[in-house]
Amino acid sequence: MTEADPRRWLILLVICVAQLMVVLDATIMNLALPSAQEDLEFSLANRQWVVTAYALAFGSLLLFCGRLVLLFGLKRSFLVGLVGFAGASAVGGAATSFEMLVGARVGQGVFAALLAPATLTLLSTTFTDPKEKGKAFGAFGAVAASGAGLGLIIGGALTSGFSWRWCMYVNLLFAAVALIGAGLPLGGKGGPQGPRARLDIPGVVLVSSAMFCVVYGFSNAANEDWSTPETWGFLVAGVVLLIAFAGWQARAAHPLLPPRVVLDRNRGGAYLTMLLVGAGVFGFFLFLIYYMQTTLDYSAITSGVALLPMVVLTAVAVNIGNIKIMPKYGPKPLVIAGLTLNALGTAWLTNVDVDSSYATALLGPILIFGFGMGFIFAAALQTGTTGVQPQDAGIASASIQVGQQLGGSIGTALLNTIAASAITDYVTEHAQGPPTEELLQLAAVDSYVTVFWWCAGLFAAGAVICGLLIRSGPLPAPAYGEKAADTTEKAHS
Repeated sequence: MTEADPRRWLILLVICVAQLMVVLDATIMNLALPSAQEDLEFSLANRQWVVTAYALAFGSLLLFCGRLVLLFGLKRSFLVGLVGFAGASAVGGAATSFEMLVGARVGQGVFAALLAPATLTLLSTTFTDPKEKGKAFGAFGAVAASGAGLGLIIGGALTSGFSWRWCMYVNLLFAAVALIGAGLPLGGKGGPQGPRARLDIPGVVLVSSAMFCVVYGFSNAANEDWSTPETWGFLVAGVVLLIAFAGWQARAAHPLLPPRVVLDRNRGGAYLTMLLVGAGVFGFFLFLIYYMQTTLDYSAITSGVALLPMVVLTAVAVNIGNIKIMPKYGPKPLVIAGLTLNALGTAWLTNVDVDSSYATALLGPILIFGFGMGFIFAAALQTGTTGVQPQDAGIASASIQVGQQLGGSIGTALLNTIAASAITDYVTEHAQGPPTEELLQLAAVDSYVTVFWWCAGLFAAGAVICGLLIRSGPLPAPAYGEKAADTTEKAHS
């Protein structure tokens, strides 16, 4: 075995910049949407598609692209994803119509689905020494965990200081930095490696169709109604297709998602954790931003800056978790502590009122939530990719992202519905004649409080369920770790 490549820390920088680009785009356009809508003159009903188009493409293609990483090779997949994402961002920034902007967002989602599993797979194969792996996952986890908050901060700053178009153009800067990796030994030549590299075409069709139906169904429910055929029809179709996909994977000769990947208790617990976090974090961010901007009259940039302490604490907690706790105690205490902290922070937010101050009502929950997120990502990212065979590394990495995407879609639909019902119930119960502006403000705050309680309950339930599922003790040494490390080192030499 050759000596570890001294450029591995530069590779880590490249990986983190690419991951930051992907996670930012889940939220960076949220604060820019009103400006984009005014500039391109599209309707309020169409506005949702600027966000949904990205989620649909990203979520639908993740598992397919997770396997494609093996077929293309890590370096090729990484660079194609990076350049394609940057190109789609440039088109979006130069958009002259709604259709052009949505098409660019679809393109971003497609290339993000290739780039996301490639970055995590590169990370897990580049760093094999336990001590170095903790530091590397700490840096990567800090980016992944704080990306949504950073997206809101950067989106608010760019929209306020320049133009909504810079929320797209900024990706060109990230891509330029990440492209320094073109000359680095990113995962070797890759390519097909015997019969296991064959692509499961029926599995690709089934799971991509299923994911599209589920994400679209929940997105439609969040913006329209649960009773519309476009909602329940797509959700039913998605469930049927997922069942068919699971049945096919159990008997396919070369399954897209081998059951051995998800049936491991630790990895299964990590994927479930990301599903629950994806659903709950949406409620925390979306409704906290609503509260700050519509009730407290914060500007876009002020709302973003208000979340900065959370970003800092998340980065600190990820590194503490990965470097200090994971090697000694494993992921179980981190998952339990992280989800419990999220539950406590969100429950604290239920004390907000129409005139609450940032220092007394928001700062504390934001800090606690940031620490909780750091612990969760410290545990889930490394656990979800540990112990898999080399040919399953890409699909294991994609499965983590799938959990997050599905969770976000489910959270969007359910929590929006809960909030809308809470507003209606509050107005019906308290109105004496036509509702006043003051009453509507109180109703809005009541809806936020209701959503925060639901999120707190979700996180608390997750702490119990995932805590029981994940095994105690440090992660076992990967059964194929030596082989993967040897392959990586040969590629680096």
